Amino acid sequence: MHVDADHWLAGARRRPSPHQDERPNPQDISLIVVHGISLPPGRFGGEWIDQLFTGQLPERTAASLGLAGLRVSSHVLIDRRGRCAQYVPFHRRAWHAGQSCWQGRPNCNDYAIGIELEGTDERPYTQAQYRTLARLTRALLDAYPGLAPDAIVGHLEVAPGRKTDPGASFDWQRYLLAVLRPPRRERLRRNRPQAAVLGDEACAAAAN
Repeated sequence: MHVDADHWLAGARRRPSPHQDERPNPQDISLIVVHGISLPPGRFGGEWIDQLFTGQLPERTAASLGLAGLRVSSHVLIDRRGRCAQYVPFHRRAWHAGQSCWQGRPNCNDYAIGIELEGTDERPYTQAQYRTLARLTRALLDAYPGLAPDAIVGHLEVAPGRKTDPGASFDWQRYLLAVLRPPRRERLRRNRPQAAVLGDEACAAAAN
């Protein structure tokens, strides 16, 4: 698995989303945010996630889910079978993190890559998803020098109190051990925080 010269993941299904724009600095790709999503909530399969990210979710369906008018996307979705779909090239800004902050830097979409896993906070993710996620993460670490193992976080860590995904069902230890190779493995954080500590002024402002 690798990222090609056009910033698309080789072998992934391409589903270009209208919900994207330019990053303030396209060279600043320095964070990976892992998300969890299911539509309808708690159900897997179907086309609703794909339709949401491509702006094709029928209005009646969107209204029934409380998503009317929502314009969101992610760079990549990994379904329960471990298959990848990409919606936004990595050098462009996907609209996945929303109001967010990491280590004093607000607006995580500006510099983050968003990866969605089809799942819920409560149900275990699949072996195929962990396998694909690890391969994808290694490809991103190789392609973008601004990324590092210490800058791989969950949505809940950049939007604490607002988001909870990928949830307690996500096995950070398993994921990071699969990603990291010596000497990267030496930097593994064995106890993942359940939320970011937002003590500085920038993150406090972002939360308001």
